[in-house]
This record gives sequence, structure tokens and C-alpha cells, in this order.
Amino acid sequence: MITTILAAAGAAAPGDNPYGLQAALREGGLISQSVFAILVLMSVVSFYILFSKLFEQQKLINQAKRVRQGFWQSNSLREGSAKLEKNSAYKQIVDDGLAAQDQHAKLTDPVEAHDWLHGSLARSEAAINSKLGGGLAFLATVGSVSPFIGLFGTVIGIYRALVKIGASGQASIDKVAGPVGEALIMTALGLVVAVPAVLSYNWLQRRNKSIAEDLSSFSNDVLGFLASNGAVRPVGATAAKPVPGKPATTTATAGQTGGVPRAN
Repeated sequence: MITTILAAAGAAAPGDNPYGLQAALREGGLISQSVFAILVLMSVVSFYILFSKLFEQQKLINQAKRVRQGFWQSNSLREGSAKLEKNSAYKQIVDDGLAAQDQHAKLTDPVEAHDWLHGSLARSEAAINSKLGGGLAFLATVGSVSPFIGLFGTVIGIYRALVKIGASGQASIDKVAGPVGEALIMTALGLVVAVPAVLSYNWLQRRNKSIAEDLSSFSNDVLGFLASNGAVRPVGATAAKPVPGKPATTTATAGQTGGVPRAN
């Protein structure tokens, strides 16, 4: 996007245009060229993060749809987990919950099963949310810093223009307009980079919040299922009818009911 805008700005006139982008970079020297390169790099990375995060979020949204369609019709969490994709975030939560249930039976120090399961599911959920938030800090940094980087290029450009005007001893409009206008291009570039980054950050954050709420709801449903041996399910979800002649499966371990040890 930014390269298209810059190409259009530099192609407003034939190659001998003294007020175009190429002339500004050429006259601005190493500092202007460095500022331009940094802003272009920031823009490219920002758009890469935007599209990669959109793909990652859409993948999780599709996983949530499949979970709602058939996961809770399974007879057990293990059976439901087998239906999910290998790298599904929802499968990770279920598997971590089942692993925590198995680990609780091996604890030598007494810990409430509910607290142990809740802590394990919360850690799993936090790990997924942390991965979702990766890269957003860079977008926030670009949105807040790039205008100042562009302004730095503008200040240096105006300083060079004033030095050149002072050296020539002429302050006519034709001597001032070109150098100052070219310097202000850097401010425009900074805004071109910052605005998409800020909009992308806010949009991705809002989508992450919606996904996190859905993950939290699913995690609570898994906890209720484990703590009740499958008796507590989301509203509207019913277990699949057992196949005749096939014993029903449960998620409770030996000596436990609903994942909680029986009292003696």
C-alpha cells in the first residue's frame, strides 16, 4: 500500500521533476533515505502481522463452529477430543483438562479436584490467548512511533533547506517551496504508516477479545463436565445415544466420581 502511494507521489511528473519523492530522497541525503527505509519496513511488517493474525483468528473461529456443531454430542471428552483437529486450540484445552484429572489422582498432597482442574484449564487458556496476542505490541509501537520518525525526517529536511537558503542568500518562494515541501513528505509518510497500524491493532484486539470469551466459556463447560462425570453439559447439548451392546465410556478415573475422589 505505502509503496503504491509513494510511487504515485514520485510519478506526478516526468523524471526531471525537482519536487518529487526521488528528488526529496536524493537531496535529503542519508538521513532522509534511512527514515524512508525504516517507515517502509514498518509498513511491510505491520501488514504481514495483520494478515497472518487474521488467518490465525479465522482458524480459531472455524474451530469454535465445529465444536458447537458436534463436540458436546459425544459420550465422553476423550471421544469428543478425537473428533477435533490435531492442532486445535479447543483440543488443547480438553486434553489439558483430561491430563489434569489423571494427575490429580497421583498427588500426595491433598488438593481440591476443582481447584486443580480449574488452574490447569486456566493455564491452557492463557497460553492460547498469549499466542493470539503475539505481534500486536509491534502494531501498537508502529502506530505511536512512526509519526515521530516521519517528523524527525521533516525537521532534518527543513533544517537542510534553511541552511541551503542561508548559504545562497535568496529566500524567494521558488527557493523555499521545493525543499520545505519535500521535507514535509516525511510527515505524510509517517501518518500513512501509523494510521493502518492503529486501525489494525484495534480491530485485531476486538476479535481476540471475542475469541477469548468463547475459549473461556468452553473451558468452563469442560470443567463442569469433568466435575460432574458428564452430567453437566452446555444448555441444549445432549449426549449421543450409546450403541447397543457397547459399554458407555466415562471420563472419571478409578476410584473417582466426576473427577472428585469419593469421601471415605
